[in-house]
This record gives sequence, C-alpha cells and structure tokens, in this order.
Amino acid sequence: MMKTNKIIALILCLVLLVAFAAACNRDKDNNGDSSSDGQQSSDGEGNLPPLSDDPLDGTIEVWCWDPALSIYAMSEAARIYKDINPNFDINIVEVSWNELQTRLSTISSTGALDELPDLFLMQDNAFRKNVTSYPELFVDITGSDIDFSQFSEGKLSHSTINGRNFGVPFDAGTVVNALRTDVLEEANLRLSDFTDVTWDRYIELGKQVLAETGKAIYSDIHRDTDLLMIMLQSAGANLFNEDGSINIADNAELKQAIGIFVELVESGVCHMVDNRDDYIASFVSGEVAGVINGCWVLGTIQGATGQSGDWGITNLPKMNTPGATNYSDYGGSSWVLTSSSRYKELSLDFLENTFAGSVEFYEAILPSSGAVGAWLPAGRSAVYQEPHAFFGGQPIYANIADFTSKVPSNNSGVYYFEARDAVGAALARILDGADIDTELQSAHNQVSSSMG
Repeated sequence: MMKTNKIIALILCLVLLVAFAAACNRDKDNNGDSSSDGQQSSDGEGNLPPLSDDPLDGTIEVWCWDPALSIYAMSEAARIYKDINPNFDINIVEVSWNELQTRLSTISSTGALDELPDLFLMQDNAFRKNVTSYPELFVDITGSDIDFSQFSEGKLSHSTINGRNFGVPFDAGTVVNALRTDVLEEANLRLSDFTDVTWDRYIELGKQVLAETGKAIYSDIHRDTDLLMIMLQSAGANLFNEDGSINIADNAELKQAIGIFVELVESGVCHMVDNRDDYIASFVSGEVAGVINGCWVLGTIQGATGQSGDWGITNLPKMNTPGATNYSDYGGSSWVLTSSSRYKELSLDFLENTFAGSVEFYEAILPSSGAVGAWLPAGRSAVYQEPHAFFGGQPIYANIADFTSKVPSNNSGVYYFEARDAVGAALARILDGADIDTELQSAHNQVSSSMG
C-alpha cells in the first residue's frame, strides 16, 4: 500500500511540473519576453524577438511637433500604411521639442517607462546626448529589416551610436546656398559662379556684389554659431574627438572657420543682425541677397511672394582643408522606437514601409510641407524632378537630394549644445578683437569643466 502511495505521489508531482512548464511557456508567448520587467531587448546582433502571435495588429502612439511638417508627415504615412495593413491605427500626440525633452528626463528618473509612446521624434543634434543619458528608453534597431544604407552617411551619423542604429532618419537638414539671381545679374554674375567654390572665392564674389549693388550676400546673428557648425561638418570635422573628448582649443578646422567668418563680417559680405526676426527680415525684405542654411529655410524664403522667380540654389562654399566638401547638414530629425513599446514589430514595419521605403509617401508630403526626405531613393521620384517656379524653374528638390547624398558624417558629441554655446561666446569676443587662441582655450576649458 505504501509503495502504491509513493507511485501516486510521484505521478502527481510530474503532472504539476508539466502544468507549470506549460504556464511559463504561455507567459513567454503572451509577453514576448520572459524577463521580470516585461520589456523586450534585442539580442547581441540587434535582432528583435517576436512580440506576439499577431504583432502587426494594433494602434501605435507617436509623439512629435510641428503640425505643418512632422505631424502632417506622420498622418500621411499612416494613411499610406493602412492600405498595406488595414489592422493598423495611429494616435499622434503633439508634443513640443522642449516638452519632449522634459518628459524623457522625468520618465528616465522615475522609471515610468510605460508612459512612453511607441515612437517619438528626436532632433538629430540631440540624439547622441539622449541615447547616452537615457539608454533604457531606446531600442537598438540595427537588426531590423530597415535598409539603413539608403540614407546618407551624414544624416545617419546622428542616430548611429557606437556603430548601432537607434533611429530612422526623417527630414533632411541639407545646407543650401540660396541666392537672388536678379541681384547677381546686376553684378554681372550668375548662379553658376557660386557653384563648387571655396570660401575665398565666395568672399571675392560677395565683394563684387556689394560694390555693384550695395547688398551683402549673407546675414548672420551675433553670437550665433550655425555657420561655424555648417563649415565644420562640410569638412568632416566637429567639436569632439571620436572618443568623445572635447576638441576646441587645438582644432585647426575650427580656427579656419572662425577666420573665414571674421573676414565675411569685416569685408561687409556678411550683414550682422541682433536676433532671428531680423535675420529672416534681412533676406525676405531684400536687404541681403542670399541665405546659407538648412534646406528648411526655403519655406521661409517663399514667404516673399514678390520675389518669385528671382531665387536659385547651389551648394555650399568649401573650406581649404584636406577632405573638405561643398556639402553639409544643419537641422533635421529622426524617429525613435521606445523600449516599452507594445508594438515594436508593428512600429518598425510601419517605418520600413513609409519613412524608410516609400517613394509614394515622400511624393505625397513634399508639395504641402516642403519636407525633403533623408531617404535617398525619394530623390529619384518624378515629383522631386519637377521645376520650381519660385526658384527660377530649378528642380530644387532633386538638387537637395543630390546634395544630401554627399554630406560627410558628423559626431555631434554628447555635450554638443554646451560646446556650441561656448564657441558662440568666444566668436563674439573674437569679432570684438580678442585673441582667437586665448578665446578658444577658454571655451575648451569651460566645456571640459561641464563634462566633469
């Protein structure tokens, strides 16, 4: 009898063990991860495990800003993707850039990762700092089906950290040199005279325009460093070394860029203003005959309706340094997949079939938003090739797409904004006559101190 009882007890134990194992397997299937926090992570190769039995069915939430650009583009992307996947839906929440940064900081400090959306938009120049500061919020998407080789090296470098991809590029901030062609004609010049030139040649031509028309061909804001950052990236240089250490005091490219800037101002080729409103007014009003900035500035230029047909674009002047190019990037943003997303596969499939894979999508958003995509195949579309009446019939979007493909990569650094502001303060003092080496050393020390 005792032996029979032992056999029955053994059978019951085996039954319980089998039931327990089955329950564990069901848990793993339902949650997509057997870890205690329920979050998914990629494997060593960046490959994402399956999320559920039906991962492409659900509603994703997206945070972004700018109704005329990013929100509009996301809405159009959702419309196009629903034709591919009718089980998809989207909830777009308008969140300003400053508010987004505050939310990320708060969520990271409190550990409330479940408050994150599935996707959010990230400014490119802030990408490295955010991934470094809040790594638990981001997902390594290197092993996804998205073909990152179809984005320019310069654009992709912002969201690539230690060789891994953490974002899907959206809008290009490709730099253009926009000029008033009617003013150039008064000086017996053409747009082609400013194409593929050095900064020395640009200043020579600018002096000719100033002498013949009384107009500067460029304007800038006191203490602003936009042009310096544009110059550095065009030469494949920046304010940080590859290991993340600060590179200001002995930065030969930075010293050359500051020297060019000083000459632009002292020659009268650059008209200095006090604030952004005056900067915009300077070229919209016709006070100056040109603009050098990210291609997003073209929308502002077109606000001067009376100047339609009198503008054209070409590439950026280049520095006199090895590896320098006539191409750069300033601005733009990329999409981020969050670590707590319930719909990782759905979100990635959505991005792969729109922002990273649909000519139709980029053709749809271009006419209304002027958003030039960073996805290179979009530049070969018929819509991008169409002449633009405001810019003298130039196919400006095809031109920008071509420029985008040639932008060098850039390491903006974790302390990009601190370094940029320190250099801006140094530039203001240099323009007032201070010694360049002394000021750059001071800026270097200031940023070094803030880095700890």
